[in-house]
Amino acid sequence: MNVLVTGGGGFLGLYIVEQLVDAGETVRVFCRGEYPRLQELNVETVQGDIRDAEAVLRACEGIETVYHTAAVSGIWGAWDYFYSINTQGTLNVLEACQKQGVTRLVYTSSPSVVYDGAAHENATEKLPYSEHYLCHYPHTKMLAEKAVLAANGEQGLATVALRPHLIWGPRDNHLIPRLIQRAKSGRLRQVGDGTNLISMSYVENAAAAHLQAAARLFADSPVGGQAYFINEPEPVLIWEWINQLLSLAGLPPVQKKISVKAAQRIGGVLEFVYRMLHLPGEPPMTRFLASQLSSSHYYDISRARHDFGYQPIVDFEEAMRRMEPELKRLAAQ
Repeated sequence: MNVLVTGGGGFLGLYIVEQLVDAGETVRVFCRGEYPRLQELNVETVQGDIRDAEAVLRACEGIETVYHTAAVSGIWGAWDYFYSINTQGTLNVLEACQKQGVTRLVYTSSPSVVYDGAAHENATEKLPYSEHYLCHYPHTKMLAEKAVLAANGEQGLATVALRPHLIWGPRDNHLIPRLIQRAKSGRLRQVGDGTNLISMSYVENAAAAHLQAAARLFADSPVGGQAYFINEPEPVLIWEWINQLLSLAGLPPVQKKISVKAAQRIGGVLEFVYRMLHLPGEPPMTRFLASQLSSSHYYDISRARHDFGYQPIVDFEEAMRRMEPELKRLAAQ
């Protein structure tokens, strides 16, 4: 089968590419840069920008299945930037799929599309989309997800949206490196009392979910037009897990704490200052981040298990073992 992975040089996308190659698929990758690992895998690479509709259209020629992972994440930035990539870029993919006769589209969404600031405890896909977003990433991902699901069945295209929660693992260039850097600099603080539970997705398991969903995605399939939470079966205490990561890195546990109210107040002030002064980078704390670090948000995956047989391929202990060398490397930098 001819498959296309958008963002196939990125963190999750590259793991999807590797698993597709192992499965014997003929893989094409649409990405912005050059990646040595893609050359090692001997896959076709098409360079382009997801915001370029013509480039996306060409990339989808002769393709049967598209895995759309290309996106920009983060808690800070301009609306136009997030919208042009996450929402308009996805609309470009949808249009290209329909014009080129693609039959299956697996879209990488996010649980943040339903995050409303309240605790989510063993939540299911019955949760509605949030009516208010504290940053542009979840808002633009929600708009994209709605478009993807609405397109199911149009012009022979079957679609599904997966919502992996807190993807982590080797080669992560966002979450884990920032965590280690903040710990090394003494700027890491526990927000809240540390009793909040979260779901997380080891990256190889998140990638496997995409292949598992695609295998059950076809015309009139119960998977078509649906969104699914993807994460490990059991939640973890976030600050206990963070301290485990720090221990594997050879760093001391988090010692400093800050209350939820103080973190939210500081986040609000920093957002205002960064916005008014047009400061570079992103605030070290925002209201969204304070909420994410202090509240419980974990999700029921029984629907994904039932509908397309979602099954993690790496357990938690093995995932931590695979992560240890990278943690030590990051701590030594």
